[in-house]
Amino acid sequence: MSQTERSDPEPSVALGVGLTAAVFLVVQVGALALVPDFSAAGLQATPDPSDPTNALVYVGAILVMTALMLAAFRFGVDALVKAVILLTSGMLSWYVFAVVLPSTAALVAAGLVPLLLWRYPEWYVLDATGAVIGAAAAGVFGISFGLLPAILLLVALAVYDAISVYQTEHMLDLASGVMDLNIPVVLVFPLTLDYSVFDDGGAADGGDGEPAADGDDPKGDAAVADGSGESEPTAETTGDDGAREVFFVGLGDAVMPTVLVASAAFFSPASSLGVPFLPGLNLPALLGMVGTFAGLAVLLRWVLAGRAHAGLPLLNGGTLAGYLVGSLLSGVSLVTALGLGPYL
Repeated sequence: MSQTERSDPEPSVALGVGLTAAVFLVVQVGALALVPDFSAAGLQATPDPSDPTNALVYVGAILVMTALMLAAFRFGVDALVKAVILLTSGMLSWYVFAVVLPSTAALVAAGLVPLLLWRYPEWYVLDATGAVIGAAAAGVFGISFGLLPAILLLVALAVYDAISVYQTEHMLDLASGVMDLNIPVVLVFPLTLDYSVFDDGGAADGGDGEPAADGDDPKGDAAVADGSGESEPTAETTGDDGAREVFFVGLGDAVMPTVLVASAAFFSPASSLGVPFLPGLNLPALLGMVGTFAGLAVLLRWVLAGRAHAGLPLLNGGTLAGYLVGSLLSGVSLVTALGLGPYL
């Protein structure tokens, strides 16, 4: 790719940042819109949403899933991981399509999702699918985790994310394996419209046909997650002139903060803002969304400056801060906002 095609880098950066913000917005607004229908359909995944141990169970499930995925990559059965993710994508897509389409059409559309991901995993297919399944996952967890469990979940995952990235670094191997699969647990945000994951072997390549080394590129790193909420650094793809072409953000980075946003819309006693199509949207949920984007702005600034960082400490922290401010402004006490009422 010629230098002439990159004469003005600012529009390219704006493209990547804009795409990232758009996907995050779709996930959050989509989850809020889906919450009432998911509740009516009985999709609550926990018998008692107020039970704080729900967060511990989910974190434990993440640890087990991480270990299984690392083992799968180590023993060369990564195709099994891809198959599971594709089937899960179809199932979550069906949750969404069933709300907006007749049952038969919803089933057909959901069946096409894994087929499209398998046959043509271009970046916009991965991102569009990620936005749909991210909204579905956040909506389901939002009605399944009450305020206290949701807060505990976000705090625990933020801490675990930081440890796994900055100390143990065990997510580096996972990031490399997941990126090679071209599945929607890693969202691909190009800085040039002519970028393709199929160039030079896929999104995880370093521009020369060989896989990019994780975390050792001095020009800059991007935040990537495995889809369960953990983020880790990985090298970006560069073009023939050494300029950055793309960066990656894990789907979990969009989903996990949205769990609290959806939970706030469903469980908080704050009054609804009366927004059409978003009946549950209240001030705690709205300012939680604002906090997410504040954290995202800082994260992307660091990523584009060439600094690798875990995503969830910033994203979850911003969401939690915004949610608490919104709760207090709505007249909800701090004890109630934290879900501590039954224990005090």
